Amino acid sequence: MTPTTAAVEMTRGGRRKDRDGPERRCIATGESGPVDRLIRFALSPEGEVVPDLAARLPGRGVWLTAERALAERAVKKRLFSRAFRAQVKVPDDLPDRLEALLVERMVAIIGLARKAGQAVTGAEKVRARIRSGAAGLLVQARDGAAPGRRKVAALARGAGAGGIEVVELLDATELGLAFGRDFAIHAALDSGGFAARLGTEARRLSGFRDQPQDGAAAGNDAGRDTAQGGARPA
Repeated sequence: MTPTTAAVEMTRGGRRKDRDGPERRCIATGESGPVDRLIRFALSPEGEVVPDLAARLPGRGVWLTAERALAERAVKKRLFSRAFRAQVKVPDDLPDRLEALLVERMVAIIGLARKAGQAVTGAEKVRARIRSGAAGLLVQARDGAAPGRRKVAALARGAGAGGIEVVELLDATELGLAFGRDFAIHAALDSGGFAARLGTEARRLSGFRDQPQDGAAAGNDAGRDTAQGGARPA
């Protein structure tokens, strides 16, 4: 997986010098970094390695940079046993499980924002929220039609003084779950806690998913921006 500007207009590697907060040491790289780019792991009573994405489970924890290649290395090289100083059980499909858990967290955050009246979907509603100055984060389905995504993203990047961050990591069906729909293409979250939390999860998920390549898979989904089963998608 190659680094891109995808998730939130930032590279997947390196530390942001302007970011303050706690740092933890990655068991795969040996480097310390901000916790919003790492995932904490704890041990279950049975000695199984458990992802602790909220960093709330009791007991000693170890940290791993949120990148698929590093998760694969940690499993292959038995780095968790070394870090916990014990023989532990680690699922072979840990990278895939981490990706699925991060997607679930993003969908849940968007759903909570929607219930709080701080998230909208639908191209027109999203554009209106961006123009109003309320939007703090634009979320677009990575498999949505490329032309439509580009237009809304351009509006977001040109909004306000520094533009609005753009996240394109969820599939249309995943984004739709947050709004109780079969699928959604565009969504906007208001500035504030939900947008900040979603940005953190997006930075972590960007280590497991590539950004969409315009004209490739996105081009095959052009029809999804106009209709599905007689319903107009978001």
